[in-house]
Amino acid sequence: MSELRTVAITGAASGLGRELALQFTGLGYTVYGTAISAEEAAGLAGEQGIVLSVVDITDDAAVRTWAAEVGRAVGDHGLDILVNNAGILTPGPLEALPIDEVRREFDVNVLGTISATNAFLPLLRAAHGRIVLIGAMTGRFPLQFNGPSSATKAALEAIADVYRNELRPFGVDVVIAQAGNMLTGGPAKTAAALERVASAFTPEQANLYGESFTAFADALNSMQSSGLPAVDAAEWVIRLATEQPAPSRAPVGHDAEDILRRVATESDAQLDALRTELLGPRAS
Repeated sequence: MSELRTVAITGAASGLGRELALQFTGLGYTVYGTAISAEEAAGLAGEQGIVLSVVDITDDAAVRTWAAEVGRAVGDHGLDILVNNAGILTPGPLEALPIDEVRREFDVNVLGTISATNAFLPLLRAAHGRIVLIGAMTGRFPLQFNGPSSATKAALEAIADVYRNELRPFGVDVVIAQAGNMLTGGPAKTAAALERVASAFTPEQANLYGESFTAFADALNSMQSSGLPAVDAAEWVIRLATEQPAPSRAPVGHDAEDILRRVATESDAQLDALRTELLGPRAS
């Protein structure tokens, strides 16, 4: 990489993305990021070295327009790093979730990642850059009542493998960060999402899932509240984004390290018992 160092981050105005933007600028990078609204972007207004654009990551034309704007700014140097960070969470029993909400999560977490990656590939090839996908340990260890998120993170695992092999001839590295629980604004958002889902249960769904979903919500909130602080999580991700040689995948957080180690060595029955231990529900 030359002295000019550039990074694009989707979902850069809040949570992990915001901390990544701040830390990358501290390392001398110019950061180009997306926000979901002008109000969200205002939180980083005035931060030197950070340029935010309001972009709907599910709008391919808007994403390509953003990439073109970044391309004009970076010129022939290209883009050193793309961090696909934008994502949403739709918790709840799969039986009770409106299919449009599940589809929306795939649109943001999976198709949005593909859209952003493809839009920036010419710039990444020019710089022999690196793509970082923010996945999760649930991509390898799916959790009950977390179906859409687990499924989208599993899809990112596959997408990372495919891109890594397709782009290797062009000198572009691809890394997936398998995040554990993080204190990145997620707990409050998760609690709100859990409450929204529970309040939308029909009487039948409440009878079937109410008690076990409440236990799941309490356990998940507790796990997230003791997660990796945002500052530390960003440091883990930046290490993956910059270390040589590039890893293909790596956990972010000691809880993710432990879970992924067990996934590699334990049986389905053992892992199901672990899921129940962590989140329930117990068999009646």
